[in-house]
Amino acid sequence: MGIYEDFGEEFAAERLTSAEQNEEEAAAEVSLRPEHLEDFTGQEPVKEQLRVAIDAAKLRGESLEHVLLFGPPGLGKTTLSQIIANEMGTNIQITSGPAIEKQGDLLALLTNLGQGDVLFIDEIHRLPKTVVEMLYSAMEDKVIDIFLGKGPSARSIRMPLKSFTLVGATTRAGQLTQPLRARFGHIMRLELYTPAELSKIIKRSAGILGIDIDDEGALELASRSRGTPRIANRLLKRVRDYAQIKGDGKIGLDITRYALEKLDIDRLGLDSIDRRMLTTIIKFYGGGPVGMETLAATIGEESITLEDVYEPYLLQIGFISRTPRGRCCTYLAYEHLGIPMNKEEKKSGQVTAFDGDDQ
Repeated sequence: MGIYEDFGEEFAAERLTSAEQNEEEAAAEVSLRPEHLEDFTGQEPVKEQLRVAIDAAKLRGESLEHVLLFGPPGLGKTTLSQIIANEMGTNIQITSGPAIEKQGDLLALLTNLGQGDVLFIDEIHRLPKTVVEMLYSAMEDKVIDIFLGKGPSARSIRMPLKSFTLVGATTRAGQLTQPLRARFGHIMRLELYTPAELSKIIKRSAGILGIDIDDEGALELASRSRGTPRIANRLLKRVRDYAQIKGDGKIGLDITRYALEKLDIDRLGLDSIDRRMLTTIIKFYGGGPVGMETLAATIGEESITLEDVYEPYLLQIGFISRTPRGRCCTYLAYEHLGIPMNKEEKKSGQVTAFDGDDQ
């Protein structure tokens, strides 16, 4: 807790169990990305939909319909966009919503696309409104309207575009405008991975990196990776360091547990920040309910970060529940933290992991 308070948001961005990544990590991750659907582990419903859609588009000699991928960070949205381009045999342009500040930026991207190319926009929910409006006609009609001049002499030119596939990625699909959502032919949600799926990913990454790891070590590492491949690969590299310095270089069960204990990551993948969030709800607000804005102010973090980075995993493992009045800690969280529930908390309904609705 003290470390978090000293370093604030900078520490939160660098935490080992964060699914966010910096530029250096993104560059290093490229070699670990699978290039084809058959090499991509997990997300079976999404893979099946993409396989059918890609094969059908190639059979017709058409571009793939626009694809929207949404879900928590680190699950493979960028990787899937590159796989789509590889499977379609086309090029890909990668950018992000914040990087496209004005219509001219989008115009430059669209006019440089070749026939059937893929344009991947990460964090598409952060596109400026004026850019989104230009995107409507580009996606639907494969044209863009350019306005020249001002006032009574202003005129517009309609410029045709080559057929392309837009792949949008977002952690906040609810923030997309309805007209934009409606223009995607495929809308797919990526789910957190199971330990068995992550174990396969870890062993594949270990093989690429030349790391010796056994099945028990891989599964233990997977169970503490919060259902996220990006976190699993990051922890694999950290555990490798401990195996080389404190062990014989091989990653087994014992050295994995030792390393993760030193990294302050518990058996369920929670770190000090996750535990602080849960402890705050329990000790400051009687287990909840507490509003996300109030909780964020107490912890010293942005509410959007809590919702996008911390909350999905805590919801999945049943440690918090979402009710109309706010977030509540469940009995599973109390049990994991070793905090007894008093009678008032039990009466308030914090004994079920699935009470309330999803708001």
